[in-house]
Amino acid sequence: MSSAAPVVVLHVWGTRSVPSALWRMARDRFGLRRTPGLRFAKLLGTGSGETFTPRDADPGHWAALTVWDDAASATSFESGRLVGAWDEIAHERLRVSMSPLSSRGRWAGADPFGTAQPGHHDGPVVAITRARIRTARALQFWRAVPAVSTDLQGSPGLRMSLGIGEAPIGLQGTFSLWDSSASLVDFAYRRPAHLDVVRRTATVGWYAEELFARFAVLDLHGTYRGVSP
Repeated sequence: MSSAAPVVVLHVWGTRSVPSALWRMARDRFGLRRTPGLRFAKLLGTGSGETFTPRDADPGHWAALTVWDDAASATSFESGRLVGAWDEIAHERLRVSMSPLSSRGRWAGADPFGTAQPGHHDGPVVAITRARIRTARALQFWRAVPAVSTDLQGSPGLRMSLGIGEAPIGLQGTFSLWDSSASLVDFAYRRPAHLDVVRRTATVGWYAEELFARFAVLDLHGTYRGVSP
């Protein structure tokens, strides 16, 4: 594996057929493992992220998060079988290419984003969070989430957000796209609802595993829910 900073890509497809999407989700997990240059990959369901329960699920949109050794490997993937198969069942697609700025925590025991390139970045940024919620703390967590979600949707500088998850419950995450690092930092550390959850996390112990990562947006094209973010 290369020690260079990876290229991280999120695809989100709006699909015409839920059964076809479920079939692809099951089938493509195995095909991804043999892809040259791929460091880490997750096929994900999406949702609103309002409660982190199954009622948030959006069966019309599905995602793939991939982490690549280099830009050439990421580009080659675009013309491959997997992306083509999803495009065939989709009425829209959003692709966001990113470079890690910071990352802490683990995802399924792994450090997926490797070597970050910290420093000042002018331009849009992305935040990705992922957590494995402790069963005994789930009810407390779900009660705390709606206030944060409501505050997020009204935050200045937010372009789009969606919930992402490997399972409808217990394994949950968020993807959010911001105008700038300043907008993201303002929400994460200055908005009262989110700041309260951050403070309580250390004492309540909601998560058995957690990850927070921030990225510089390298390229973005396509639409999500008919809109280009």
